[in-house]
Amino acid sequence: MQSIFRVLAYLRHYPGLAVAQFFCAMGMTLAIFVFPNATRHVINDIIPNPHRHGEFFLWIWLALLGFLVKDGLNSLRILINNTFEQKVIFDIRSDLYAKIQRLPLRWFDTRRTGDIMTRVVEDVTNMERVLIDGIEQGLVAALQVLSVGGFLFYLNPAVAAWATLPVPFLAFSAWIYSTRGRDRYRNQREAASDLNALLHDNISGVSQIKAYAAEADEHARFNRFSDILRHSTLRMMRWWAVYSPGMSFLRMSGYVLVLAFGGQAVMRGDLKMGDFAGFLLFLSLFYEPIDRLNSLNQMLLSGRAAADRVFQILDAEEEPNARHGKSLPKHLRGAVRFENVCFTYQEQPTLHGVTLEAQPGQTIALVGSTGAGKTTVLALLARFYEINSGTITIDGQDIAELAKDSLREHLAYVTQEPFLFNGSVRENLLLSKRDATDAELWAALTAAHAADFVHALPQNLDTNVGERGVKLSGGEKQRLSIARALLKNAPILLLDEATASVDSETERQIQDALDRLMENRTAIVIAHRLSTIQNAGRIYVLDKGVVIEQGSHNELLAHGKKYAELCRKSFLQEAATLPPEDVMATAADGGDTSQ
Repeated sequence: MQSIFRVLAYLRHYPGLAVAQFFCAMGMTLAIFVFPNATRHVINDIIPNPHRHGEFFLWIWLALLGFLVKDGLNSLRILINNTFEQKVIFDIRSDLYAKIQRLPLRWFDTRRTGDIMTRVVEDVTNMERVLIDGIEQGLVAALQVLSVGGFLFYLNPAVAAWATLPVPFLAFSAWIYSTRGRDRYRNQREAASDLNALLHDNISGVSQIKAYAAEADEHARFNRFSDILRHSTLRMMRWWAVYSPGMSFLRMSGYVLVLAFGGQAVMRGDLKMGDFAGFLLFLSLFYEPIDRLNSLNQMLLSGRAAADRVFQILDAEEEPNARHGKSLPKHLRGAVRFENVCFTYQEQPTLHGVTLEAQPGQTIALVGSTGAGKTTVLALLARFYEINSGTITIDGQDIAELAKDSLREHLAYVTQEPFLFNGSVRENLLLSKRDATDAELWAALTAAHAADFVHALPQNLDTNVGERGVKLSGGEKQRLSIARALLKNAPILLLDEATASVDSETERQIQDALDRLMENRTAIVIAHRLSTIQNAGRIYVLDKGVVIEQGSHNELLAHGKKYAELCRKSFLQEAATLPPEDVMATAADGGDTSQ
């Protein structure tokens, strides 16, 4: 029940709506007494007395007024309830999304996107329904049961005792259902989440599925997950199929008991016919809310399972110093230093005592085979992950003491795989500078050699690029990603294979723009192409998480070790894209492809 009590905390933000719902519930409870009492009075006092027949329609109108008041208050209650409901949903989703943004990347590495989406969209709604609908309807039902039950004992204690005899059995059955059914509902929610996660992955990767003609296999896989959901739902509903009719039988036995013992009381003269008719009407008002409470029990189990899944995210450990910590000065020199940094990712050692530095305004390059740890260096500098030991400093300030917001404001990051949001070109660029003018946008696009193709788009800056930029080519997406980094104008640039997705001519254009951009700025560049790194001030060669060589391009070539080997491989790859005269010149220089 801890999750339920935690969600109740959200209700305290709207005391006015809660009080209004309570008064509507009270008014509805009082209004339901009008018709049964009017019926008792008409049968007992009006119909048997001809001289009072003139009052007949007065009581008919009074009974109708009772229903009008009850349903009018119910309409108002529904409006208040929906307002209350949507406000609480908004608050919970907002807190959940804010929490997700504060979680470290390590947390996302082990979660499926579809599962997270299910928790934010579906589980929040399910947990809210049990709290708003459940509490509100439960309050109305509880008030009605207590008030009507008390009135039944006022009318005739003996018959009322028989009428309420099934209640303890109903309560015990509800308790059994609640304690035994929780795991069933949790399994059903997990199965639904797994199916949503699979569906998300398959829709995102539909081109790969088609490319490998894997439609039939993926359909079979989808059916397996769907079948698990079917079985978990049926397991849950089989329990409900026994519980719900059983509870109905217990309720109906109360009517039979009233008919038996109330009828005998009428025949003995201990109970008036009008009181007996009124008793039967009140009995329906007594058991109807109990029926609703039983239905709410099912809703409660579903809501608890959903709430547990939501609070798993809200309780997750956040990034340290996401917003709290020291701030970097506005004008940063940009001296970056890694000192004996070690890092382990998912129990797998990734970096071992890495030491490297970039002086203010200097460009350093990281090279090495795939898996050497190059991208990890950039991720640690941006504090996407936390180091295990060692220190990373910027202008002598340990970044572990910095607020991450302040740190990342001074970094511009271009990843190997460009990512564009499903929005316009303008919206994707403004991600790095919210108040940028159109002139600044076009200047950044021009510097990234992206202005020409953006001008050619149907709506220029306002053209939608599609999900993940699907409407653009790989090179166009990368140039927009570079333009976004250019627009930020940060003092420290992190470039992870920034030219990997463009052709040779475009690469030269972008490299010219990056060369101009990197003047008087600190840049850490990862590249496999020799032409991208050969002019770096210092080159660090990583192998299996260790810096094994460092120096300038020519110095490392002269050593004839790992870097020279990588250069020879790079030369063979790049030679195919160079004009014949450049190939001859490069070969004469022993593999140096500088132009």
